Amino acid sequence: MRKLQYFFMTLSALFLAAPAFAQTTGGGSAAASLVPIGAGIGMGIASGLCGIGQGRAAGSATEAIARNPGARAGIMTMLMLGLAFMESLALFTFVIIIMKVK
Repeated sequence: MRKLQYFFMTLSALFLAAPAFAQTTGGGSAAASLVPIGAGIGMGIASGLCGIGQGRAAGSATEAIARNPGARAGIMTMLMLGLAFMESLALFTFVIIIMKVK
């Protein structure tokens, strides 16, 4: 629990320090220069949570097949469908980020 607290404290310090070092070119606004940073953070969160979900799904499917080998075909079908949906969430996030960041 203590490590998680330190992690979030460090993360908040980095977020607060980002506007101080942001530079605008010409007449650009400060908010526009933070869009790529926010997009990178959003993609990192989406990819990380997608990876956690895929790992948990694969682990549960492996355990289910070990308990009931006869249901392997049905479990694998549902696993592949679930993994495709999880991966599509990360890909949708990537497409939205590409459209937003110029």
